[in-house]
Amino acid sequence: MLKLKHSYLGVLVALITVSIWAVFIVATRFSVSTNFTVEEVLILRLVPSTLIMAPLMIKYDLIPRGLSWLKAGMLMIGASAIFPYIVSSGLSFAPASDGGVLAPGMLPFWTALAAFFILGEKLDQVRRTGLLIILIGALMVGLWQIIFNSDEGVWRGHILFLIGSGLFAIYSVIFRQSGLTPLHGLLIGLFWGTLFITPILLLTGKVTFHDVSAFDIGITIFIQSLVIGILATILFNYGVRLIGASEMGAFGALTPILAMMGGILFLNESVPAIKMAGIFLVAIGVFLASGILKRKNNQNKKSL
Repeated sequence: MLKLKHSYLGVLVALITVSIWAVFIVATRFSVSTNFTVEEVLILRLVPSTLIMAPLMIKYDLIPRGLSWLKAGMLMIGASAIFPYIVSSGLSFAPASDGGVLAPGMLPFWTALAAFFILGEKLDQVRRTGLLIILIGALMVGLWQIIFNSDEGVWRGHILFLIGSGLFAIYSVIFRQSGLTPLHGLLIGLFWGTLFITPILLLTGKVTFHDVSAFDIGITIFIQSLVIGILATILFNYGVRLIGASEMGAFGALTPILAMMGGILFLNESVPAIKMAGIFLVAIGVFLASGILKRKNNQNKKSL
């Protein structure tokens, strides 16, 4: 009975987590399409999160040990500063539906490549099939803009989504190799990401908050900093404990679909049939690439 309750709770946590991931795409697209600059959104994401988590930072060593400077640097600024900056910049060019596919949707593909080259990991046939389906779906979404030339600037957003997703995949593999706890990794990223990128953002001259109300700033801090920056990370780690990493990865298949729905409902984005088909293909591919089917088969064999 207790195990069943944990499963139901894990499913609820997973659904909330992937919904927050979709909110990141939709909310950031809305912000950078209205009064906020990308630099302002990132400031409001990092600085409040760091101040909130500062009491915990005192208790931890904030310098990754036993790693090369390159790997340590990725842990320090990769997920907290570089990834959101690049993806948020992409959302200033391309719609949320595209961002949901080419940023979180492509993560399993890039992560598999990174794990192969960094850790020497190999994939079974089902997961390879999933990655191929992700690639096909992503191409359907990306090539739509090129073939029909509907918006000249969208391709820039697509490139930024792919770069950001690839860098985050490298980060995730290095993090797995580091032996850090999720909370420790979050604190390291927030501290160094804020320390590194805040002066750069301020020097761009784009952090002015002109024509932005205090209410809009407060809402953005709540969504970007508290909900996306802190809560989503805590919920994801909690979900992994309850139902496992593969299952959480499988629920990630919903992110491209939810981002598409959010873009349609809240941003009045139009999604042509070929792009919609590509989004659903990516979702199917993410589910297969998560490895959940292999895990279930192994569990069934053990029970026989």
